[in-house]
Amino acid sequence: MHIDLTGKTALVTGSTQGIGAAIAAGLARSGARVAVNGRSDASVSAAMDRIRANVPDVDLVAAPADLGTEEGAGRVLRELPQVDILVNNLGIFGAVPALEISDEEWRRYFEINVLAAIRLTRAYLPGMRERSWGRIQYIASDSAIVIPAEMIHYGMSKTALLAVSRGFAKEAAGSGVTVNSVIAGPTHTGGVEDFVYQLVDRDLPWEEAQRGFMREHRPQSLLQRLIEPEEIANLVVYLSSPLASATTGAAVRADGGYVDSIVP
Repeated sequence: MHIDLTGKTALVTGSTQGIGAAIAAGLARSGARVAVNGRSDASVSAAMDRIRANVPDVDLVAAPADLGTEEGAGRVLRELPQVDILVNNLGIFGAVPALEISDEEWRRYFEINVLAAIRLTRAYLPGMRERSWGRIQYIASDSAIVIPAEMIHYGMSKTALLAVSRGFAKEAAGSGVTVNSVIAGPTHTGGVEDFVYQLVDRDLPWEEAQRGFMREHRPQSLLQRLIEPEEIANLVVYLSSPLASATTGAAVRADGGYVDSIVP
């Protein structure tokens, strides 16, 4: 299967590390012009250097901004008024006992994990419709379906993305624009390593800690290991391509068999 995104411009939010960085590299490898987003000039520059080191002759755009704010979104929209592919990957997570999550934290998770994606979709979808082509994706999570007891505020935000994705797909119906969400399973990133060590003994070597985490906290996984970011990126790149023209309004799984069904 040959995926050629030459001539397409993509924005991947939160793409300086982890899943977002892998998605940005995958899209660049397929020929897209890719805007790399992070909160600082330094983090964006470092991420672009890493992509260039592995993908020669790439066309990258620096898009530093805090997209969890209206001001940050406005900055990116001024620099990048039109995109063909929007990947809403930006998100935060963390373990907090359910009854200790403050109003401020509930709002913060909604602002960053949900409203940031809605704001960009609202801005870019009309232009995609006018051009009769576009791809919008939301990086959701198995936590949208199997709400973790230790981070229900995160699960709430990812469940909301499934609703947002389906709703905007209906708004884009018949236009040539597809809108989908990707249900990512537990993925091996630096942030997740920190999260794992919140739940298991910090003195354990990583491989042992990972196995213990999956066994005790994510026993439903059929992979029985953390997913690598590139495995999520492969699906996102496909959904971003002309080959996925008949897939829209979907919640597509890259969860390692973690979820028995997309119905809670």
